[in-house]
Amino acid sequence: MRMRLFRDRPSAMADEELAALRQQRLAELQAKHGDTAADPSQQEAKQREAEIRNTILAQVLDQAARARLSNLALVKPDKAKAVENYLIQMARFGQLPGKVSEQGLIEILEKVSQQTEKKTTVKFNRRKVLDSDEEDDY
Repeated sequence: MRMRLFRDRPSAMADEELAALRQQRLAELQAKHGDTAADPSQQEAKQREAEIRNTILAQVLDQAARARLSNLALVKPDKAKAVENYLIQMARFGQLPGKVSEQGLIEILEKVSQQTEKKTTVKFNRRKVLDSDEEDDY
């Protein structure tokens, strides 16, 4: 067995350079993805919006429907967001007579699923190959 010597270990200068490169890359990624940690006002606005959404949904949904929607958000967050937006819009326009039950939420989920259902089509693109019948390939 060969023992590892100190010369096999990268120098402290290389460690500092590596740390600097990591910091630079992290800053680039945060700037690219629009990290809002640097801007507290945007973060507060998003937090307020989330609180408003939660209060509206709490007023509109009963307990069982709220539980089903939160379970859906864990599995399919985009579909849950669409249902939340639909419910909030209906609530703002006064189209909901009372609290939505779990069965009512299931019906809304079916409507949203039908609207967002992706149709899969297969299209064959047959390319014409210049193939002569006179020549036989053996």
